[in-house]
Amino acid sequence: MRLEAITWERLTEALAERAVGALSEGGGPWLRVGVDGAPAARPGELAQSLAEALRVRGRSVLVLSTEGFLRPASLRFEYGHEDPDTYADGWFDTAALWREVFDPLEARGSGRVLPDLWDPVTDRATRSGYQVLPKGGVLVVHGPLLLGRWFPFDLTVHVRLSPGALLRRTPERDRWTLPAFERYEEEVRPAESADVVVRADDPRHPAWDGAGR
Repeated sequence: MRLEAITWERLTEALAERAVGALSEGGGPWLRVGVDGAPAARPGELAQSLAEALRVRGRSVLVLSTEGFLRPASLRFEYGHEDPDTYADGWFDTAALWREVFDPLEARGSGRVLPDLWDPVTDRATRSGYQVLPKGGVLVVHGPLLLGRWFPFDLTVHVRLSPGALLRRTPERDRWTLPAFERYEEEVRPAESADVVVRADDPRHPAWDGAGR
């Protein structure tokens, strides 16, 4: 894959233009964007920047982190606190994401989305209220291991770290998750399946694959 250097500002503007273009092509009432990346790649920062660029363009945007859809601790830690396979397959409540986020944004959906469901600190339901995303609005979901789950994204961005960069930038307490990302690379091949790939080994100097696919 050939990548070219870009600034975060230019990258954000390019992604916003692509998203607005996708909306204007007459697809569904809402655009659903996934920003995928390990926590060390900080996909949430790119998601927030993209949201601001879209708001400047007059779009309503709802940014959502998959961290708000973790399963209860009793399920996450059923096989121990540091099981990478459970992290890959059982930490995130994908059924709740479908039910509370993606289904309401189908063609005849209500647009009524739950922004989060579970607080991992208190290990209790957040009790957040539903938010209505107007038609023509954009949902931006960010988090790790997003691809390969059949989520109905209209645009996907994978923020990529090389194995060495992932190791360096992952705090020691979280390095038990690294085998999950190795599996993800082997089984999902996110750099091949994402619409846009961003390399962020050096957070000061990102690179991307241009127009993507």
